[in-house]
Amino acid sequence: MSRMLIDSHVNLHAPQFAEDRDAVIARAREAGIGLMVTICDKVSSFEAVHAIAMAEPDIWCTVGTHPHEAKEDPDLTAARLVELASRPRVIGIGECGLDFHYDLSPRDVQARVFRQHCVAARESGLPLVVHTREADEVMAEILEAEHAAGPFKILMHCYTSGPELARRAAALGAWFSVSGIATFKAAEEVRAIIRDMPADRIIVETDCPYLAPVPMRGRRNEPAFLPHIYDKLAEIRGWSRSETEQRTEDAFFDLFDRIPRA
Repeated sequence: MSRMLIDSHVNLHAPQFAEDRDAVIARAREAGIGLMVTICDKVSSFEAVHAIAMAEPDIWCTVGTHPHEAKEDPDLTAARLVELASRPRVIGIGECGLDFHYDLSPRDVQARVFRQHCVAARESGLPLVVHTREADEVMAEILEAEHAAGPFKILMHCYTSGPELARRAAALGAWFSVSGIATFKAAEEVRAIIRDMPADRIIVETDCPYLAPVPMRGRRNEPAFLPHIYDKLAEIRGWSRSETEQRTEDAFFDLFDRIPRA
């Protein structure tokens, strides 16, 4: 089976890509990126996000509302998310979660909207793409309670939180994605957690246009920079580059199982 590089988290509908999205996608393909998941940041953006996935054979998408945007629709329902998730090329629920660093939406609204995403993941069978920042205890409690009510797949995207939340999420069978933060000089705590992540549940992402990896740091990130993250993950785990590609590809298709594997 030929291996492909997979960017599990891109934000191609972001305004940073409005001028040259097609060129960004072309550069990704030239860099060997065989598949991308473009992420919905709020339900009101979903049509734009979904259109990108529908137009490209190698791009899939999610549906959901980021905690920063939870205030947009405090009464968002799981039923609405499940309805949108039934469309073709939608393969995950999110990005959703809790962000107590910026608090751009009230914390109670963040939690309420996040729980609806958990229900939608359970009901749709699609994995939950989780954003969490400075909310470790509340996040762990919600994930454990919702998972106990009926299990669903969890992806802790761009994981930079503490070891205790990582342990509790891993106990629920969560996957973890590694981003360009792993290459940052000051991110030794993040690398320490990556060393302990379950070996068969690690995937990679750019989170572009944010978080460009070293040596591109400070620039607009794009999927073509993903190989730098594979290299760093291989170094951190003591894997060969080839083994890193195989392990993360297997983990990706185990998680996003609505995507057919060539």
